[in-house]
Amino acid sequence: MARSNVTVRRVRESVDDGYRSSLVPGLKSSEEARRLAEELAFAADRLSLLERDPPGLYGEVAGDGDAEERTWLAFLIAYLCPLDGEEDPFCAIRVVQTTWESGQLPSLDGVRTGPRTSHDSERGSATLDAYITWAQRSGSQAAAFGGDPHWSPERRFARTFERISLPGLRREVRFDLLVTLGYLGVYDLRPAALELGGDDQVTVGAKRALGIGDPLLLERRAALLAEGCGVPLEALDLGLYNWERGERAMMGLAAGAEADPATVAKAASALGL
Repeated sequence: MARSNVTVRRVRESVDDGYRSSLVPGLKSSEEARRLAEELAFAADRLSLLERDPPGLYGEVAGDGDAEERTWLAFLIAYLCPLDGEEDPFCAIRVVQTTWESGQLPSLDGVRTGPRTSHDSERGSATLDAYITWAQRSGSQAAAFGGDPHWSPERRFARTFERISLPGLRREVRFDLLVTLGYLGVYDLRPAALELGGDDQVTVGAKRALGIGDPLLLERRAALLAEGCGVPLEALDLGLYNWERGERAMMGLAAGAEADPATVAKAASALGL
């Protein structure tokens, strides 16, 4: 099912049970804090799996094929998003997948999309068209994502995140795309910030958990949270998304996949649980 224009936010009731932590000053409930620890651990373990043994189509992106094809496939995965509750989370993407060399756009009429999709059926192929135009302006996708060879991975991430702010391409999709390309070894990309802003669920969740709305202070507190819990900063993106959403998006992992108990325990301990 294609994405609608309606955003559903779950209203949760949490009881103030006296919980307090300097890492998450916005939380007053140990239940909320424990759920956050679990989601941060799940997100961190997913990133580790992308590096070690990427599942499904992520494995093709991590392969040694043509960089343009690998990049295009990574974009389609991030844009459409793997499905939840399917034996093959990538099955809908496989159905519409095209090659970069062919120049053909995927046929997205009635395409099934995952929870973090950017696809809106009312926009049709407009976002895909904008992406192709963006890449072609640089001469290739590799040039667009690679940028200046002298850039640090952090600067490359920040500059590309800004440049790929295309119509219909949501913040969390841009962030996930760049993180994925970095972890799968396509480009040397590493975030130094969560690039928070707007009303997406990651930003809303960060404001709620970290107890502040100022963007600079929000990023600083996010970095402290990641360091304290022993997870990569980029794990906070999916972790906060799932925590705020109230339902776990598996993002390509098999249904029922859980975080390593040791990772959960480390995050929980950091949060004083």
